[in-house]
Amino acid sequence: MIKQVPNLITSLNLLCGCVAVFFAVSGDLVTAAIFVCFGIFFDFFDGLAARLLHAQSEVGLQLDSLADAVTSGVVPGIVMVQLLSEALLGGPMVIADTFGNDTWNEGMIRYVPFVGLLITVASVYRLAKFNVDTRQTSSFSGLPTPANTLLVLSLPLIIQFQYSELLASIIYNPWFLFGFTVLSCILLNAELPLFALKFKHWGFKGNAVRYIFLVLCVVLLVLFQFLAIPMVIVLYVLLSLLWKDKEMR
Repeated sequence: MIKQVPNLITSLNLLCGCVAVFFAVSGDLVTAAIFVCFGIFFDFFDGLAARLLHAQSEVGLQLDSLADAVTSGVVPGIVMVQLLSEALLGGPMVIADTFGNDTWNEGMIRYVPFVGLLITVASVYRLAKFNVDTRQTSSFSGLPTPANTLLVLSLPLIIQFQYSELLASIIYNPWFLFGFTVLSCILLNAELPLFALKFKHWGFKGNAVRYIFLVLCVVLLVLFQFLAIPMVIVLYVLLSLLWKDKEMR
């Protein structure tokens, strides 16, 4: 029974992702972000539990990817659709209106926000590559889907909790969102070596880049709150490149 504990934790990740989908579709992006954060929390600890309990399994690996496909794949795609809908149509997408009988007479612009679902496609493709890539055991190639999801979800959180006319004009600019979508898809699948936050031991030696990253993350979050999330992602990439020769061997 104890061997199923990691799978139970992974299932909680999937459950949180499913709930987040409903809130994202309804346009409540902040609540969706809250459930995604819970899901990512469970996603971090299922692997840790599996290692501590010596309960790694092929089923657990597949379940983890399927859960991530929802929490860190479907949800950020829907969130981007809603942001594009806000930018182009002045409000969140309502499915009944989008596919109503009069939609075709109102112009194809109603369908343009679905471009945001490219993030879902790129995320699931990245997860599929991860499952068959033997190089990604102690490091990553390309931005991990949870990190990308936090990057996408930072946009509605910034609007909600740190609103300013300047930030709103940037985030709700359709070209910014299109570019953001393309950049997200590229980062997910680029051959970009990034360190993983997996501690084989708690000593500083061998984990220097991880500890430095975590300390800087705390500092940025305290100083900039949700605006810090994009900064943290940039920091993650830069530190990975700086430590590539030392940590990625």
